[in-house]
Amino acid sequence: MGQGAYTDLMAITDAVEARADIDAERTAAMGGSFGGYMANWAAGHTDRFRAIVTHASLWALDQFVPTTDVAWYWQREMTPEMAVENSPHLFVADIVTPMLVIHGDKDYRVPIGEALRLWYELLNESGLPAEDDGTTVHRFLYFPSENHWVLNPQHAKVWYQAVEAFLSEHVLGTPIELPEILG
Repeated sequence: MGQGAYTDLMAITDAVEARADIDAERTAAMGGSFGGYMANWAAGHTDRFRAIVTHASLWALDQFVPTTDVAWYWQREMTPEMAVENSPHLFVADIVTPMLVIHGDKDYRVPIGEALRLWYELLNESGLPAEDDGTTVHRFLYFPSENHWVLNPQHAKVWYQAVEAFLSEHVLGTPIELPEILG
């Protein structure tokens, strides 16, 4: 799971960054569901990216497997040892990249507990913890009525605007306004 796919993703990243039209100093990683799992894995294994966006992502495999709506599948496919070897949460102390965590409360495929634990651990245990006053470079975008996908058109608009603002700030160095609804 983690290391094998990560090796492939970094090889692709190397190939893309070798292009003359790519600025290797201004890259980001982004993924949802299993892609979000890989974004979380990358966050704990490299500082190459200026920002990471993770949506509906697996974080702590020991917690995830018994709580997903397809627990039977994961119990069949992943041993407890595999869960330990491939769980991104074990590398939270190594995360030094700003992260945007996005999740819907009605997600039963990857329950909201994954995002809440990721958020808590980013603020308390990462290489970029929250300041004493609570400020942090990390962000959390929560959709109370959405599931594994963001389906409401107005919510999708907020999703894209929040992602654009986060990436613009951390990758381009140009802060832009968040959607008014987010304050």
